[in-house]
Amino acid sequence: MNTKDGKDIPLGLGMALMQNADAFFYFSKLDAEKQHKIVEGSHGIKSRDEMKNYVSNISAIG
Repeated sequence: MNTKDGKDIPLGLGMALMQNADAFFYFSKLDAEKQHKIVEGSHGIKSRDEMKNYVSNISAIG
């Protein structure tokens, strides 16, 4: 999965987005800068539960 600027989305973030349709559609509608901000914010996440929580709150991040 790629962002609008063509960069790859980290695997954990991509998997969490695919499991949360609302977050996935929200993310896909964002411009490249906002997508990049969300991708960068995901780099420090260490667990699946943390990632699920991050993605559940994606609209507050973007």
